[in-house]
Amino acid sequence: MSDKPFFVGYLPAPGPLRGFLIAVAVLLIGGLAGAGYLMGAAQDDPGPGAFRFDYGRQTVTGVVEMTPYPILHVTQGNDRIAVGDSFMMTAGGKSGVDGRAMPLNGQLAQVSGVVLERGDLYMMQLRGGRNGLQAAEGDVPDIPAEPQGRWQLTGEICDGKCLAGAMRPGRGLAHKACANLCLLGDVPPIFVSTQPVMGSEFLLVTGPDGTRLPRDAYHWVAQFITAAGNVTKRGDMLVWEIEPDTIRLAGEDAE
Repeated sequence: MSDKPFFVGYLPAPGPLRGFLIAVAVLLIGGLAGAGYLMGAAQDDPGPGAFRFDYGRQTVTGVVEMTPYPILHVTQGNDRIAVGDSFMMTAGGKSGVDGRAMPLNGQLAQVSGVVLERGDLYMMQLRGGRNGLQAAEGDVPDIPAEPQGRWQLTGEICDGKCLAGAMRPGRGLAHKACANLCLLGDVPPIFVSTQPVMGSEFLLVTGPDGTRLPRDAYHWVAQFITAAGNVTKRGDMLVWEIEPDTIRLAGEDAE
């Protein structure tokens, strides 16, 4: 019989092996923790987008405009949201508020919900029912629509909700399926431009003549593309009417 310690799973570990087993366990846990840290540190910064629950529930009044996606142009703000701001609206999950906003198009409305924010891009996820969106009384001011000419831009089409902070980073090919589901659910699409347009890198993107983004364009979501279209400033939001036949992968020659 050998005097060397022998491990049997259903018996207590022999004394001489206990130190070895503890050392292996510590090294294994430490190694996995270190590997996890290195993998996380190697990833790109997901950006600052987030649900701003720390702001609390926000309630403001403004003019609803279908562009064709629902935007609120603020006429009565609060400490966080200023008069003159324009922001997109959405509902919980992967769904928009088109059905609720359409009857109020061009009218004053009071909206309430939680803000999603990434830099100068923000969106409000509305509460359900009348608590989130209801008609308000008062004079309806004119919302200026200022054409800014035709622009050729390079960047990425994203869904506005995930990009604004519902997910991080909310863009890139890994997010393509999620972005398309959000767009199919009527979440407003956003174009992230590589070069600022009138000081902003985020533009609400539509189809030509203010129509909804064509389904054919969904193929290009989350890819690095170049396209052309007219830009209009509506309130303080830029709207880019993308021309689908001009879309191509960035770096490819136009046909």
